[in-house]
Amino acid sequence: MSLLQTDQLLAYYGDFQALYGISLRLEEGETVALIGANGAGKSTFLKAITGLVKHGGGAVRFAGEDVSRTPAHKILAKGVALVPEGRRLFPSLSVEENLLMGGYAKRPGPWTLPRIYALFPALQAHAKRPATALSGGQQQMVAIGRALMSNPRLLLCDELSLGLAPIIIRDIYAAFPTIKGEGTSVLVVEQDTSQALKVADRVYCFQEGRISLEGRPADLTREQITQAYFGV
Repeated sequence: MSLLQTDQLLAYYGDFQALYGISLRLEEGETVALIGANGAGKSTFLKAITGLVKHGGGAVRFAGEDVSRTPAHKILAKGVALVPEGRRLFPSLSVEENLLMGGYAKRPGPWTLPRIYALFPALQAHAKRPATALSGGQQQMVAIGRALMSNPRLLLCDELSLGLAPIIIRDIYAAFPTIKGEGTSVLVVEQDTSQALKVADRVYCFQEGRISLEGRPADLTREQITQAYFGV
């Protein structure tokens, strides 16, 4: 039984169809990357999993349970947490208050404030500062920490590297082995194909709302990825 499985998932924004029959699986303990150009449907897919976009058909199963019609807050309580594109921190709250907001579901697990500060030591020194006063990389660490505070079984990460310097991206992705070591599986959306291939056990490429390629990074050639990414 896969931890996450979607079957012929459809999604719409009004009359606009964003996803066309996405069938995807993620096993317990895996890191799976979604790559593709802007507008390919990657972020919509994450929102459909978490109940933030209404499905137009198909099914989403988490740990064997059909959650296709489950509200977003209940999906979080079941163990699926989203690090959204753009971080979406609470500007009126401090770093520590933002982190504590992530724990309101009160799921049992290893992630606590001390563990988050151990994972991202730069945050502890700024714990009382407004979260949005930090650098972009530190804000991304807060967003990841906030999601981890819910002790998820599955962490969804949307465009972690967007707008960040390479050295900051490296530091953020260096936390992934620790996160996985605590029993959390990861589904990460990345436009940076090389970064996605470094961290992923398997990769899916989206093109215009459809899966154009799937496989293990070691088995995929640059030509296959380019064709699936751009459709050329």
